[in-house]
Amino acid sequence: MKIARIETFLVPPRWLFCRVETDTGLVGWGEPVVEGRAEVVRTAVEVLAEYLLGEDPLRVEQHWQVLTKGGFYRGGPVLSSAVAGLDQALWDIAGQAYGVPVHALLGGPVRDRVRIYSWVGGDEPGEIADAAAAQVAAGLTGLKMNASGQLSPIPTPAEIDAVVARVAAARAVLGDERDIALDFHGRAGLAAVRRILPELAPLRPFFVEEPLLPDQAHHLRDVVTCSPVPVATGERLYGRSEFLAPLQAGVSVVQPDLSHAGGISEVRRIAALAETYGALLAPHCPLGPIALAASLQVAFATPNFLIQEQSIGIHYHAGSELLDYLVDPEPFRFVDGHILRFDRPGLGITIDEAAVRRAGQSPHAWRNPVWRHPDGSFAEW
Repeated sequence: MKIARIETFLVPPRWLFCRVETDTGLVGWGEPVVEGRAEVVRTAVEVLAEYLLGEDPLRVEQHWQVLTKGGFYRGGPVLSSAVAGLDQALWDIAGQAYGVPVHALLGGPVRDRVRIYSWVGGDEPGEIADAAAAQVAAGLTGLKMNASGQLSPIPTPAEIDAVVARVAAARAVLGDERDIALDFHGRAGLAAVRRILPELAPLRPFFVEEPLLPDQAHHLRDVVTCSPVPVATGERLYGRSEFLAPLQAGVSVVQPDLSHAGGISEVRRIAALAETYGALLAPHCPLGPIALAASLQVAFATPNFLIQEQSIGIHYHAGSELLDYLVDPEPFRFVDGHILRFDRPGLGITIDEAAVRRAGQSPHAWRNPVWRHPDGSFAEW
């Protein structure tokens, strides 16, 4: 069996899919994307495809090694995301060729269901409360919200009070039986985090995500030391070596993205590294159906898995929904705040190729917002 063709599709709302076809008719799908830079990743996939065409798709690990190390210049979000999508597609083909789900190829399942969480939005406490109540009504037991909007370099007391008030509104709806995680999105610096986290502690957040930007990882130990709340990070880290410093700093949860951090092959190794530090895996995934399916396959087979992010119905999807690209959405059905293990071969989903090709005829050009402080200087989004 040989790889015969590799295609990419820029599809709404902000994703890039890749299709890997073999000469036997087996097709694997992957999701290689950097949100806001999808066109750049598409070009990287096209360059990497030069190596894969004509190769045996079942040599997944060999291809991962060459794709990540075959060039003198290595790493970074664009290359690792391109590799991630191709890696997902190769695992998809391998599972189909052997007639088993990917989690069986990873050593077999260690759980029957995967706990999931959804993102909730709203700028005011009342809006947060309403959004949280809607997710509770849908049966979810875990939610995540932005800790804040734009923050001053050192937040004012009013800004800190607003963060606490929004989290308190969510906690009032959730009670003590459900969890709320907070995403700082790298918007707060060390000084801000030191002031905010102790005030949030009485509300018992599940974890705080990206309290610092990735390039400030040398301060993570200070955050962990001052924080009574578990610290999570990793959506903007792209390989296991980049996770070493955060783990050594004592983070509780690692959040590699299956479409950014080298795909299934590398995320399973990141999870194993985290396990040696007593840390848990909670893959980042505000993306499409292929990324979610790949994340779930890893979750089914990973002992130190904690919870899975998913983006069904998220605000980013206006006009285009994750489930629109599936022939059958049943694998992603929620049951008591979980997704049950599914055992279809490969990634376990069937992509609606006709829908993908239609969507790809009107490619998106999504860009993230650029924020500025009141004085005109750049602010983290």
